[in-house]
This record gives sequence, C-alpha cells and structure tokens, in this order.
Amino acid sequence: MNKKLYVSNLSFSMNDNDLEKVFGEVGSVVSAKIITDRRSGRSKGFGFVEMTTDEEAKVAIKELNGRESQGRVISVAEAKPQEPREYSNNRDFGGGGRDFGPRRDGGGGNGGGNGGGFRGGGGGDGGYDRPRGGYSR
Repeated sequence: MNKKLYVSNLSFSMNDNDLEKVFGEVGSVVSAKIITDRRSGRSKGFGFVEMTTDEEAKVAIKELNGRESQGRVISVAEAKPQEPREYSNNRDFGGGGRDFGPRRDGGGGNGGGNGGGFRGGGGGDGGYDRPRGGYSR
C-alpha cells in the first residue's frame, strides 16, 4: 500500500496545518498539503497526506474516511500515482486560436462586403474595386 493518501470534500477554510492535525490523531504525518487554485489561492477542497508507514495509512483510511471535519464529511483513500504530463514549448493549451493576420475572406476595405475576419470585419464601399497602386480620386 502507498503511504500517500488522497483526501477530498475538505472545508474550503481548512489549511495544511488543520489537515495535519486531523491525521496526526491517528498516526505520524510526514506531510499534509491542500491543493489551491493558482490564480485565486483558494482551496480546491482536496489534498494529500503522507503517513510514516503503510500501517498508519491503513489506520487513517479506516478511522477518518466518512468522518466529519469542519462541518464536512471527508473522504480518505489511497492516492494514485500522478500521471506524467506532456509539455510543449509553444505553451499551447489546446484552446482555439484567433488569426490576427491579414484578412483572407474579403472582409472590410474596398470591395469587402461584410465578411468575418477580426471582430467581424464588415464595411466596404458597395463592391467598387478600384485599382491598386498610386491611383486616387
């Protein structure tokens, strides 16, 4: 058995020290960490506790799973190994991108119509397609 435990349904006001105290009642705690949101710093409501021995981890699961702590019934289970993450150098997180380059759909400008492009494009002068270059009216 793994000595690391996954603890869920934690109170959002609980901190690392509180978590360590709860698990300290049933055995020796090596570490206790509540996972927080990177931007807000707010607890995500779950964390990890590492016990000194496998036996202490088993006792912690038996004694603390389903127990109330700070008004919430916590769940305690053996932590699964973290899966490796794939990183890319271009920091592409899979979201849809926007093309901020030149319009290719005829939107806007002379002869444009009302095509898409950046922010919907649009405009145009009714289809008059004047010659390119130094010509002006």
